[in-house]
Amino acid sequence: MEVKEAIKARHSVRKYTDRPIEAEKLETIKASVERINAQTSLNIQLVVEEPRAFSTGMWKYGQFSGVKNYFVMAGPKGKEAEEKLGYFGEELVLQAQALGLNTCWVGLTYKKIPGTFSLRDNDIVHCVIALGYGQDQGKQHPQKPMENFFEADGELPQWFRDGLEAALLAPTAVNQQKFKFILHPGNIVEAKTQFSLSGYTQIDLGIVKYHFESGAGKGNFSWK
Repeated sequence: MEVKEAIKARHSVRKYTDRPIEAEKLETIKASVERINAQTSLNIQLVVEEPRAFSTGMWKYGQFSGVKNYFVMAGPKGKEAEEKLGYFGEELVLQAQALGLNTCWVGLTYKKIPGTFSLRDNDIVHCVIALGYGQDQGKQHPQKPMENFFEADGELPQWFRDGLEAALLAPTAVNQQKFKFILHPGNIVEAKTQFSLSGYTQIDLGIVKYHFESGAGKGNFSWK
C-alpha cells in the first residue's frame, strides 16, 4: 500500500482485538522508530503487549478497549518538538496502516505506566498513539469545505489541491482541524495553526504537514 492509499484508508480506531502484532511487522516499525529518533531530537518508544495504560480512569471517556500496543510520543518541551512529533508520528501511523494495522492518536485518555518507557532529562510525554488490529476500520468524519483551509491568489495548481485533500484526511485533536495553508509566489507554502481551546495544535500541524507533503509531492513546492 502506497502512502496516498494509506491516507485514504486510515481512520482513528478505539476498539482493538486480541490478535498480536506479527514479529516481522514489529521489527519494521521498530526500525522506523530508531531511524526517526536518530535523525531528530525525539524519544519515541514502542510499547507492546501492555494493557494497563488504557485499563483505568480516563480511558472510559475515550471509549478505548483492547489497547495493549502503543507509541509513547516523548521528546523535549516546546513547539518545535511538538510539530516534529506530529510529522514523524503520522509517518509511523501511515506505515502501520500500510502494514494492515490500525491506530489512534491519544492526548489525554491514557495512563502513564512506570517502567514501560524511559525519559531523558528534559523529556516529557506529549501523547501516545494506540496501535493494533481494530475491531473495525473506523469511519471518516464529515469534511469541512476545502475553502476554509487555504489562502491563495488566482487558480490553485493541482499539486496544491492534492495536498489540501490529503491534509483534510489527517487526524487532529477532537477533529478540530485548526490549520491553514497559504500559497505564496514561487510555489512556497506556509502552514499555520489557528487558535484552539483544545490545544495540541502544533502536533496537529506536524500531522497535516506530513499529509500535505505526501499528497502534493515534495518536489512541487518548498515550505516557508
